[in-house]
Amino acid sequence: MKAGLLVRLGWAVLAMSMAAPAAAERILFVGNSFTFGAGSPVRFFHPELVHDLNHHGQGGVPALFKLFAIEAGLDWDVSMEAEAARSLDFHLNSRKAELTGRWDVVVLQDYSTLNKAHPGDSALHAYDAAGLAALFKAGNPAARILLETTWPRADQIYPPGTPWHGRSPRAMVDDLARANAMALLDSRDLAGTAPVGQAWVLAMDAGVADPNPYDGTSFGKIDLWTWDHYHAGSPGYYLAALVIFGRVTGYDLRRLGPNERAADELGLSGLTATALQRIANEALTQAGPAPRGAGPTRAHR
Repeated sequence: MKAGLLVRLGWAVLAMSMAAPAAAERILFVGNSFTFGAGSPVRFFHPELVHDLNHHGQGGVPALFKLFAIEAGLDWDVSMEAEAARSLDFHLNSRKAELTGRWDVVVLQDYSTLNKAHPGDSALHAYDAAGLAALFKAGNPAARILLETTWPRADQIYPPGTPWHGRSPRAMVDDLARANAMALLDSRDLAGTAPVGQAWVLAMDAGVADPNPYDGTSFGKIDLWTWDHYHAGSPGYYLAALVIFGRVTGYDLRRLGPNERAADELGLSGLTATALQRIANEALTQAGPAPRGAGPTRAHR
């Protein structure tokens, strides 16, 4: 009888171990061309890895995130709702049907100057971020909603007559980061930020990236922008995706290493890949603790 009980218990334990794995965590990227990777091969990078809710057939930064997750052994279901040149108010007012659902993590990327008509004005940014966060929290009260601090735009800094002319890339990023900090104060539904812009500036300060594409790219340095000095090139999007992936998952990005697949497919050298992985990791360390409400991913529990 005792032996039979042990056998039955053994089968029960085996059956539990063979049960279907927990569903993948669901992440949604909401943004514009900075999210879908305009101006670079990242735009159509592995679109099969991403649920493009607008059906444009794009992969973008979300596809990079998914590939990192596969390489790290993490289970993420990745979706994107991104339209060119749009601010958060567009998604809030025109894309509620696509956005409604139960998301575990949402990354919000607003227009790169916060307000297209009035660059640097953050009032609408905070209002729209709070509205979207409330929408996502209604679908899943445990959702983590992050605001991306985007990169500095060289075309808004160096040419005369532009909004940040005479200032530095760091100054523009500081303005964007300040707007995100104010949005966090306005809404407890927002969990924190993804410091992409800070990582770009850190790459420049560390001598990895060139800060001014208008005077040429210094030997041995990376140009993070593409030809328009506005959108990112493949290295810039790669750095952005690393920061977001590290922020969301807590993964040590240096573990991806010189043979990381996305970098190889995008034509980035192993030296470039490891330099950007190190910069992203350092930017996250400097940014401090994980966002409020953030917990370990299922793979880390």
